Amino acid sequence: MVDPRLNSIHLEAPRRQEFRRAREVLLGARGYQTIMAESPALGSADSSRTMVQEPPKMSVPSDLNCWLVDRDGVHPLQVGLNTIGRSNDNNVVLQDPYVSRRHCAVLVHANLTCELHDIASKNGTLLNGRKIDGPTRLHTGDEIRMCDRNLVFMLKNGEPEPPRDLPTLIA
Repeated sequence: MVDPRLNSIHLEAPRRQEFRRAREVLLGARGYQTIMAESPALGSADSSRTMVQEPPKMSVPSDLNCWLVDRDGVHPLQVGLNTIGRSNDNNVVLQDPYVSRRHCAVLVHANLTCELHDIASKNGTLLNGRKIDGPTRLHTGDEIRMCDRNLVFMLKNGEPEPPRDLPTLIA
C-alpha cells in the first residue's frame, strides 16, 4: 500500500505521471533498515508520527536527532518519510499558496543520513540556492527553499557516522 501522504489524485494528468515517477524514486530510496525503523510507527498511535495540526514550538527537544527550522518554529523529523507541503496531512505543513500540496519530502534513513526529494512540485525545490533535480543529500545548516518559504535543516550531532554495529559483508 502506498503512503496516503503520497497520493496523486489531486493532480492533473501530465503532472500526475511526473509525481508518480518521483514517488517511486522516493519510496525506492528508503532501504531495508529505514523501512524497518519506520514500520512500527506507521500503524501505531504514536503522537510523533501524527500530522502537524498546530504551530510548532521554537524549542528543540533534547531527544530529537534532526529537524527543520523556519520562521514559524521547529519541525521535528522522524526516521522514514517526512512530507512537506500545503496540505494538512503533511508532516510539515506550510501555509503558503505557492507551496504545492505535496511539495517535497525529507527521507531520514535509519543511520540518520538524510535526503531531500522534490515530489513533482509545480515551482520546484531549491537547496542552498540551487534547484534540485533528484534526491539530494542534506547536511546540517542546508537551506531548503520553496517559493517564499525557507527551512533550515539541522542534525543534532553534525554529520552522522556510518553505523558501527552492522556486520561487514565480504564479497
